[in-house]
Parts: sequence; C-alpha cells; structure tokens
Amino acid sequence: MSTVLIIDDHAAVREALELLLSLHEIHTLTAATPAEGLSVLAREPVDVVIQDMNFTADTTSGDEGTALFRAIRRDYPDLPVILLTAWTRLETAVELVKTGAADYLAKPWDDAKLLTVLKNLLELAESQREVSRQRAGQRKHVRHLRSSYDLQDLVFASEAMGRMLELACQVAHSPLPVLITGPNGAGKERIAQIVHANSAVRDGPLVTVNCGALPGELIEAELFGAEAGAYTGAAKARPGRFELADGGTLFLDEIGNLPLAGQMKLLRVLETGQFERLGSGRTRQVTVRVISATNADLRGMVQTGQFREDLFYRLNVIEVALPPLAERNEDVVPLAEYFLAGRGQLSESARRLLPEQPWPGNVRQLKNAIERAAVLARDGVVTPELLGLSATTSVAARSLDEPSQEAIRSALQESAGIISKAAARLGLSRQALYRRLERYGMAVEPGQDPWR
Repeated sequence: MSTVLIIDDHAAVREALELLLSLHEIHTLTAATPAEGLSVLAREPVDVVIQDMNFTADTTSGDEGTALFRAIRRDYPDLPVILLTAWTRLETAVELVKTGAADYLAKPWDDAKLLTVLKNLLELAESQREVSRQRAGQRKHVRHLRSSYDLQDLVFASEAMGRMLELACQVAHSPLPVLITGPNGAGKERIAQIVHANSAVRDGPLVTVNCGALPGELIEAELFGAEAGAYTGAAKARPGRFELADGGTLFLDEIGNLPLAGQMKLLRVLETGQFERLGSGRTRQVTVRVISATNADLRGMVQTGQFREDLFYRLNVIEVALPPLAERNEDVVPLAEYFLAGRGQLSESARRLLPEQPWPGNVRQLKNAIERAAVLARDGVVTPELLGLSATTSVAARSLDEPSQEAIRSALQESAGIISKAAARLGLSRQALYRRLERYGMAVEPGQDPWR
C-alpha cells in the first residue's frame, strides 16, 4: 500500500485529506509542523508528500512552506511533493514547481483533481522504484562480469554493453571464429582484446591486421607471408600474420575490405589451418583463433558478389554486435571521466548534455572531444562550450516533436487543467511543461481549467 505524508497545521485539513485518501486505500501519515513532518520522513518510508505553504497564524508569505520544501528536496531529492496554496502568491508555487515540486493545488481543493494528481505521482513513484531496482541489478551484473572475466579495464555501465560483453566472454572459450560488428569508433578492437584475454589461447600472441589499411596486392603477402623474390621489393623471406599468430589469436579488422582472391585463401586456412607463403609451394600448418570485425553490411556484400558467401558463414559462426554509443548513453559520462584522467572535471551542465548527443563517431569522437576540452580548460572545468555542446544541439533531432501552443492547450483541456497529467500526454516533465507555459505566456491558475 502506498503512503502519503500530509503536513498541515490545520487539523481539519489533515482529517479531511486522511479520510479522502483512506477511501481509496492510500495509507496516510500526518504532521502539524515542518519539524514534525521532517521527523516523520526520517523514520517512515513515504511515497508522496502533501504540504501546506503557511504554518503560522496570519502568515501568507509562503516562506515557511518554501523552507520546508527545500529541506525535503535537499534530503529526499526524488520524493514527489504536492503544494497546497491558500494565501500564498501564485508565483511562489510556480517557482517551486520549476525547481522540482510535483504540482500545486489551491485550497479548497477539488477532490477528484487531487486524487488524479496523487495517483499519477504514485504510479510514477512505483516506476522510479522499478528503475532504481533495475539500475541496482545492472550494477550487480557489472560487478559480476568484472569479477568473472578479464575485461581489460573496459569502462562501461550500460545494460547493452553488459549483455554484449557477457556473450563475448562466453564464446571466448570456444575456438570457433567470432565476427564483431558495429559502427566505426565504437571499440571493436577492444572487444577483440577481451575475447582473446578470456580464451584458451590467451597466453599466445594477439596479432592485428587492418585489412582496410593495406594495398590489395599486399594483403595476401601480409596474411600468409612471402618468399624472397615473390614480388618486387621482397628481398628476403618473411612470415605472414597467420604464422606470427600461431598458438594465439589473429584479429582481422575491416574484413569487408579483403579482396576476393584473399578471401578464397582465407577460407582455406580457416577450414584446414594450412596455407602457402606467396612464391612458395610448401604447405604450412598453424593453429590460430580468428576474430574478425567489420562496420560493413557483409550480408549485402554477399548478395552483390563482393564477399564470398562461404567465407561469410565461416567467419560468422558467432556474431557479437557492439552497439553504437548513442544506444548506450549510460556509458558516455563514465567514458568522458576516464578520458579526462584527472586533468579536469566535467561541469554539471556538461554531464547533463553529454549523454544527449548523438555521437556519430562513437567512443573515438567522444575521446577526441574530451582531449581537446582538457587542453583548453583553463580552470580545470570542462564546460559544454569547450566540448562544442549546447542545449539546442542536444535537442535538435527532437525539434520536430516540440509541442506547439495549440498542442499544450489541447492537452490541458483533456487533462482538466491537471499539470502532471497534461505533461504526461505531451511526453514532458512537469517542469518542462511549466517552462513552455511561461515561454508562451499561458498562465495556469491552481485548481482551475483555464481553457474551459
């Protein structure tokens, strides 16, 4: 059962609210003074607070209610507070809502409206508790992964990364090929390092080949080696990457750039472990765990004949999909702080805006932005301006969804003037809706529907 704390100096008000809420199976606690109310909060779990704005006879300033609200917000920042206003200036209540109060209602209140606001807040409180439980479970999962596997000091906090890492570490023990997919800059090479570190060949070498950085005519020699004189400039024999990775792992980055001739030879060595150096007829045998990575659509390349279908299925025995940074925004601030490495600290506005950016360049782009800002931060504080961020850029992609004045008026009408309900219809927080009301000059009287 939900619990509501009523803080009001009038016994009649407390009794009326207590009776109203009990009829709807809501447990109530009561207090006559701010000090008593804070004492109740210190010893009892409470879901919502309903508080008066004046507690001393003949006082109408609202200063006592404001002080109480700020004390509650300081000690219980996530606890919803409904303000009851009688003689208090409306502007005072509106300002408190902008700073975090859940809603405000005028005395005498409308029972139906109060119940609607309260039930919405109780549902929201339950949702927030569920989010807190999920986050606690997520943190527990992260701790489990770090204690169970060698994650190479990877910085992450998101559930998406946790799931991906668990899959990567589980398949690491198998000798089967792994294909890591994901956008540029997301960290595919780091995941390959983690797979190797948790594999049966972790004590062997990890050899990396960027297939996109080698000329097509040299890829074969790079992978399989070449004898002296095999091509112009080959003054002496040299081993290829497969030989160097024998007994360990070969990581083939940007595998989609491997030419068809190299694809055919790669398929053979994956199937048999055998190959010949360029310019040699001697067959060599190696045991190598192959991990490949790509940001390309290999399935589409198979359809267009740019990538061998048999090689695709050989490489894609197990696929590990690395999500872009935009899909794991819980990782953004921890990564930013890691890249800062104690050279400065993020401002509160920077911490708020960083996760809202799309980061098309992913972790690489974030790292570059932090490195630049760390150099430019004279006082050690990294601000949104140093990162090239602003509130307007963070919501640019959502500008088309900005509610119009007509949409806000309609939502208020459908919600009978209840701010929290109208905000939910618009997909906004109450504070965000109040900011838009202020911007449009749309005044709302407490407990009334101004658009009726």
